[in-house]
Amino acid sequence: MTQGEENFTRLTRGGVQPAGHSSLRRANLSLVLRHLRNHGSSSRADIAEATGLHRATVSNLMAELLDRRLVREVGIEHAGAVGRPRRAVALDGSHIGVLGLEINVDYVAVHGTDLGGRVLVERRVGFDAMGSGPNQSLRELGRVARTAIDELVLAGTRPAGIGVGVPGLVDVGHGVVALAPNLGWHDVPLASWLSIALGNLGVPVTVDNDANLAALAEYTAGVAAGTPDMVYLTGEVGVGGGIIVDGRLLRGADGFSGEVGHLPVDPGGHRCGCGRNGCWETKVGLAALVRMATPDQAYGLGAVPVLGPEERVAEIACGLAEGDPLMIAAVAEVGRWLGLGGSILVNLFNPRVIVVGGYFATLAQWLLPFAQAELEHLVVAGPAARCRFVASDLGFGAASLGAANVVINQLIDDPLAIGSAPSVRPAHSSPGPDRPLIDPDLISP
Repeated sequence: MTQGEENFTRLTRGGVQPAGHSSLRRANLSLVLRHLRNHGSSSRADIAEATGLHRATVSNLMAELLDRRLVREVGIEHAGAVGRPRRAVALDGSHIGVLGLEINVDYVAVHGTDLGGRVLVERRVGFDAMGSGPNQSLRELGRVARTAIDELVLAGTRPAGIGVGVPGLVDVGHGVVALAPNLGWHDVPLASWLSIALGNLGVPVTVDNDANLAALAEYTAGVAAGTPDMVYLTGEVGVGGGIIVDGRLLRGADGFSGEVGHLPVDPGGHRCGCGRNGCWETKVGLAALVRMATPDQAYGLGAVPVLGPEERVAEIACGLAEGDPLMIAAVAEVGRWLGLGGSILVNLFNPRVIVVGGYFATLAQWLLPFAQAELEHLVVAGPAARCRFVASDLGFGAASLGAANVVINQLIDDPLAIGSAPSVRPAHSSPGPDRPLIDPDLISP
């Protein structure tokens, strides 16, 4: 397993030490589960040696985890040519499901797994969230969530947690989207709404910034997994950043760090969704590239059907491969601006790598040479900074994957809470088309 998986807990857990028998038991159960998640199957003796727990303690913990169906025995391991055979165990939890969701400008994504990481649901649905307003967008998010929950239930898993990624400023503690400029959202209580809409589940809902979640996914299992100092950039209509410093996600005093797309780089430039002019995302966001490369399909023209980012980028990639001069010039322009903004991040945070996702990754072979050259030209430390752009291999689903991983880690942090949620039937009784999913008074105009 990667160093990122080893250190993931550092990014998502607090530093409170357990107190009392119940808390100590919870912490020890979590320690065993996390070891199995990071290292795969192990014998009880190996777990005791790796965790520092007494063998008798591990045996007692294992009995409880087996009873809760969170681990399973997978066979016999032999400790060399001499020695007693050891019965190995592995993380199970095939009956426990989690959902990671993302709502963005032009799509809703979902990533559903069981506790062991088996992928059960994976899709993106084209949807014009930018032009739909919060009520309709939240209705669509609820519809996608309910459909995915049905699939988890039919696969034999019981949903135990939901994570949602949103492109904007998020009050993580309260699950409120304070501001999502490109969606037109202000003070939307997303966690409480989704909990109410899916109330028969009785499971926690976590909301976070999409770039932060994607950065966590990259740190755990991406192309630069385990790199202690890195920046992740979303390549969407909006551009966000997840910043990891010394192996920890940088959130800032109020949890609003990473809004790199709103770095002011050209005061005389295009108007941004945030209301200001010349933000970085107006130069490098997907909307900027589409406007230059395929102006007849620019965002805001009301194209029907709604094109997802992959369809838009696929057309541009075909044009680049065929040598279309307009598209080549557009990508070169975006690449240079990407390098300029990247140099600001390198000067501020000195990361070892800038991982680019979304459309940046899809067009990496054309885009990144321009970006890297500009970055190296503008970074104050020059070659000493040793930072490079690399393309993510997680695709447009990085945020929903990260959201699911955060939920899994929350469950592993508290194994005693797993199994307390009520059972769920497929959602044939979910709110119908004439029943509002959200009270409009919950959302500020």
